[in-house]
Amino acid sequence: MEQTLSIIKPDAVAKNVVGQILARFEAADLRIAATKKTRLSRVDAEAFYAIHAERPFFKDLVDFMISGPVVVTVLEGNDAMAKNRDLMGATNPAEAEAGTIRADFADSIDANAVHGSDSVENAKIEIAFFFAEREIY
Repeated sequence: MEQTLSIIKPDAVAKNVVGQILARFEAADLRIAATKKTRLSRVDAEAFYAIHAERPFFKDLVDFMISGPVVVTVLEGNDAMAKNRDLMGATNPAEAEAGTIRADFADSIDANAVHGSDSVENAKIEIAFFFAEREIY
C-alpha cells in the first residue's frame, strides 16, 4: 500500500474547506492513515522546504506556510501519490483542471490550497517529518 503526504495550506484552512478536501481524498479511494492540525514554526517551514532554499520564492513560501495552521495528512492506497497529484491539479490554479482542489479552492500560485509529495521517495521523508510511526494507522 503506497503512502503520500498532503498538506492543506493556511489559505484553505482559513476558508474552512478542510472537510471538503479530506472528503475528496476518501472519494478517490485514498484512506486517511493519519491527520493532524498544526502550526509550523519558521524553523519547521524552512526545514521542510529546504530543497527550495536557493529559489527566489523561498522566503515568501515560508512566510505563507507559517501564516496560519495547516492540516497534514498521510494518504494511503494504490497509486496514492499519483491520485493525490491528480486531485490537487496544476500548481497554478489558473491552469488547474475544473474540479481539482486547486481549481476549486486556491486563489493564486502562491496561495494554492494544498501540497502533495512529488515522489514516493519524498513522501517517505515528508511523512517522517510530521509523523512518528506510532501515529500512522
